[in-house]
Amino acid sequence: MRLVGKVVVVTGAARNIGREYALALAAEGASVVVADIREPDGTVGEITAKGGVALGVTVDISDEASVAAMVRAAVERFERIDAIVNNAALYGDVEQGPLESLSVDVWDRTMAVNARGTFLCIREVFPVMREQGGGSIVNISSATVWHGTPGASNYVASKAAVLGLTRVAAREGGPSGIRVNAITPGFTMSDASKEILVRSSVEEQAVNAVRFSTALGRLGEPGDLVGSVLFLVSDDSAFLTGQTINVDGGSFLH
Repeated sequence: MRLVGKVVVVTGAARNIGREYALALAAEGASVVVADIREPDGTVGEITAKGGVALGVTVDISDEASVAAMVRAAVERFERIDAIVNNAALYGDVEQGPLESLSVDVWDRTMAVNARGTFLCIREVFPVMREQGGGSIVNISSATVWHGTPGASNYVASKAAVLGLTRVAAREGGPSGIRVNAITPGFTMSDASKEILVRSSVEEQAVNAVRFSTALGRLGEPGDLVGSVLFLVSDDSAFLTGQTINVDGGSFLH
């Protein structure tokens, strides 16, 4: 129970990997703000059914006013925000393809959520964390930035922006005790990933290619990402900031 007394916001927590983060954080004793553009009640119900504490907030992270309202709701309920996991992003539900055929609208939509949304969430929690003497921000990027995945220029570029933003925010937040780190998950068999594989009609070949590329010889599951998030949110990482942890089973070695 490393997180008893801490308040953690998780964006994109209504389903998939964000839900896994929220459940794990609650199991460690944190009060969790389940924030999502989708209905958050399912995840909130799972947490409270197990004796945890959770608040559901509907938010569009690409919208400045919506993010500000999310932060206000968290502070009004819990009086503080000790950490935020910036997980919400467009992934399986955004068009991808060769960059020369990608529309500007698709590019801008991806950037609005994945890059601007992360920026807005950081910007809005900074004053809260500075006032209370510190906090931890965990940004979820992607191992596609190491690979330069073909046909996903909008997604890869947006996640690369998250890494640059992480480093700047770590420098700016450090004097106030605000730690900012990133995780680059490898291909993870979430529901969204499974949907992409089915749509691509190359499920078996794609899965085998990813499996064989990893040092551990297996695909990532949502639960494989939880430990890194818990570590970065907790005081176990109290002297760690501005860093990127690659969690991909050893597909890319740093």
